[in-house]
This record gives sequence, structure tokens and C-alpha cells, in this order.
Amino acid sequence: MKIIDCDFLVIGSGLAGLMSALHLRRHGRVLVASKREAADSNTSWAQGGIASVTDPKDSVEQHVRDTLDTGAGVCNEAAVSEIVASGPARIQDLEGFGVAFERRAGHGEEYDLGREGGHSHRRVLHSGDFTGREVINVLLQRVGEDSNVELRPHLMAIDLVTTGWLRHPGPSRCIGAYLLDRKSGEILAVRASHTILATGGAGKVYLYTSNPDIATGDGVAMAWRAGLPIKNMEFVQFHPTCLYHPEAKSFLISEAVRGEGAVLVNAAGEAFMERYDKRGSLAPRDVVARAIDYEIKKRGDRCVYLDATGHSTRFLKSRFPNIYATCLQFGFDMSKDLIPVVPAAHYFCGGVEAAVDGTTALPGLYAVGEVACTGLHGANRLASNSLLEALSCAHRAAEAVARARRPADSVRKIKIPPWRSGDAVPSDEAVVVEHNWNEVRLCMWDYVGIVRTNKRLERAWRRIRNLRAEIRQYYLAYLVTADVLELRNIADVASLVIRCALLRKESRGLHYTLDYPYTDDSLPRETRLLDPPGGSVHLGPD
Repeated sequence: MKIIDCDFLVIGSGLAGLMSALHLRRHGRVLVASKREAADSNTSWAQGGIASVTDPKDSVEQHVRDTLDTGAGVCNEAAVSEIVASGPARIQDLEGFGVAFERRAGHGEEYDLGREGGHSHRRVLHSGDFTGREVINVLLQRVGEDSNVELRPHLMAIDLVTTGWLRHPGPSRCIGAYLLDRKSGEILAVRASHTILATGGAGKVYLYTSNPDIATGDGVAMAWRAGLPIKNMEFVQFHPTCLYHPEAKSFLISEAVRGEGAVLVNAAGEAFMERYDKRGSLAPRDVVARAIDYEIKKRGDRCVYLDATGHSTRFLKSRFPNIYATCLQFGFDMSKDLIPVVPAAHYFCGGVEAAVDGTTALPGLYAVGEVACTGLHGANRLASNSLLEALSCAHRAAEAVARARRPADSVRKIKIPPWRSGDAVPSDEAVVVEHNWNEVRLCMWDYVGIVRTNKRLERAWRRIRNLRAEIRQYYLAYLVTADVLELRNIADVASLVIRCALLRKESRGLHYTLDYPYTDDSLPRETRLLDPPGGSVHLGPD
């Protein structure tokens, strides 16, 4: 088996991963593993922008307050303050690399700031309505210019390698990972002094999601199988406004459209959000998603609509060029037609327990971005805080790695055994993988969605437990493929979401249950799962 040695292994090529690599390149050789094309990441799909205080009329204190209010009492206030305060400096980092944010016409260098749900001020910096794509394109160019960073596409992590698993003397630490070369089918190992998990989210755990196909929760699943604590997985954010059209796969209508005055209406043309929250269509996402879900079910409609017809074609084309063009492609002129929208799984506020500097319970392993649970988002993420977190935590993690740097030679002396396939054979039953994949996602959508009950959660738990047992048998019997790895990961993440949801006996933030439709401040603020390493034999309680 081929073993690649490097100083730093970064798993994931979104904003958190690329910024980690760019900060670490001064300290040693970096390998960035991207499981598909390098530009395939949740970041590339981010439309709205990056929340940061740049307006003199705004303040860090107000941004912190908005974040805490939206987080419904679960945020770590120290983490919120640190990340929010770092925003202006991290924006300068991006601009130093060449990212261009929109400026107000006729106002010199003043930023054209957007406003989104839960924000008390305009503070969202953007590049048109495809901010994430612009950022990733610039950072990929910078990475490609640096000889100290190697970017390997189509290299998918299978599992972390720890000295505890190897039964090496001393406390367990992470020394890299096994990875699958998706092109050749070869399994190799990367041995590194420090490993940074930047694998993003897990929207594909659900049937309907705004996320791209890569979002299968790989980092959370791998960390859990390595025995790390996982927190607050019940808090899954459903974005309220995905375009409802049979051919518009996962296309998001940015919250910034509502920030510019668009209003949600039902099929009868009635603006309904004021019935649920005084902030109307700019209420936080958990409130808006539940309101849409209730409105659709109450009326028996398939969707609700976003009304942006108060704006001219010229304004919409200028402010939202990508959204305008895509809606027009599917037959909707935003300046004249109502846009059909529905909620879809969007962002995981929970994840691998990590500090703001990415440190985890396992020495040598860091988690940054959506894969991590730092306490910034609490029970509900404030819009456009996700890219801010990725920027801030990648910077802080690189600093932590530089301080704790372990000589590469000491790690290279540790032997990583070849991948053992045992009696596994090539699969001739790919239909089983696809069937189980669809069943996991449908189960989660039907029973662990926007509104939950104990009965639905228990039904989901029994089915996912059985599916995980079937998937494990398949994983052992056949040679590893990317499809099987992703199936294993979404099933593991699904089980973590259900377990956390069953632990929370109240409704708070993104977790709403009809059995406990109230908030109970006497209960623990966080849910935390800590299981022994292995994962495969821990299919959960009966």
C-alpha cells in the first residue's frame, strides 16, 4: 500500500480547508484531499455572503447579540465573541488573496452590504449572488501557485488513523487517514503530524437538500468512529426557500432576496409570515421554515411563493444575476412572477466537538467549518455566519498547529499497516447501495424533519439501526467504493441526529417536537454523544 508523508493533511477543499492550507504552507508541506473536483464544496454553493461588521453604524456587540438571540440559548458566548470580533481581519485576508466584494455605486470604497434574517443591520459582504464560487475560485488559484501545497482531487477519506487503534504506546493521537483514490480504486494512507477535518456538512442525509452531492457528513462520521465526542446533531437547519421545480435540483433562493424586500406569500397570495413572527419574512430561518411547513400542510399546497415583483428587472439582474438567470431558465421572471419555494435541509449546527482553534479531544486532529461544533451557532445559525466561522477557525487552527507542531520524523517512524480487504469481492449488487441510500434519506425526511414527535423519532431509530447493520455487512463483503463509503457515512450521521433528537425533551431553535412544544431552561443546554472507538459495533440502544 502506498503511503504519502506530509506535515499537514487537510481533508476538504471548501473555504475552511483551503484557508487552513494557505495559512499552514509557511510551516511545512500541506496535502489537501478533495473527494471530487477541487471546486466541489458547500462553499461553492454559498450565495448570500459573509457576515462581518464593516459599517460604522454597526458594532461587534450587536452582531454578537444577534447571533446569541438566534442561537436560542445554546451558543458559547466566548466563542461567538471571538469569531465575530475576528471578522474584519479575516475579510482583509480574503481581499489580500484577491477576493473582490461588491461596493456601493457612487460611494467610493463603501461595501454594498446585504441584510438577512435575524440580523439587525446590513452586514453581509457579497460578490453578486455567487459569493462562495468567487471565493473558492480565487483561493484555488492561490493554492495552485504554491509549491508547498499539493491539492489532490478525487481522494476520499475512509477513516482516520490513530495510534490508539494501532496500539502504539502512549496516549492516542491522529497520524493521518486511509483514503480511496476514486479514479483508480487504489486505497492509500497519508501520514501527517497534524490532520485538519474540513469536510463540510451532511445535507445529503435528507431527501431534499440545498447541498451538493458531496455533503455526506464524512468528517462527523469518521470522527465519531474514532471515538470523538459529537454534539448538538439535532439542530439541522432547513433553508426556507429552495426553488420548487422538478428539474431545479437543490437550487437555493438566497435569503438576501428577502433582505431586499421580497415577501413570502401562500398559494392564495396572502403574506403569512407576520402571523408567526413580528419580523415577518426576515425572521430567523427556524421560524420561517416551520411557518412554511405549517402553511403548506394546513392548506394542502405543494409550496409557498416568494414575491420579489416590487423590484425592477434592472435591479434584480444587477443584485441577483445568478438567481435571476436560473429562475428565468425554469420559466419564472422574478420581476413579474411569484417564485415557488419549499424548505430543504441546509446546514448542521452540531458536529465534532471543537474549540475555536479547531482542537478536538484527539491530539493531532483539528476540525474547522461546518464539520465542527464550536458553539458559534447554538440551536440555530444566524445567516451568513458560516463562512465567517470557516475563515476565523481556519486561521486560529493554523496558529494552534504551528504552536503544537510535532516533528514529522517522529510520526513517520509509526508504521501504518496495509489496508486489509479480507475476503471482500467486487460488488455485483450496486442496486442495494442505491436502495439503502434512498431509504436512509427518505426515512430522515419523513420522521426527523422540520417538525418531530417521539413516535416518528423512534420509528426512524429502528429503521436506521437496521439499515446500518445491513450496510456494515455490505461494507465487509465487498470491495470499498465511494458510493459505499458515502452510504455508510450518511447512515452513521443519521443515527447521531436521531439519538441527539431523542435526548432533547423540549423544543428549542431548530429542534421542534410536538411532544414537547415548549422550551425548558432546566434541561441541559447541549446534547453530547461519546462512544468508544469503532462505531461499527455500536449500533445504539435497543
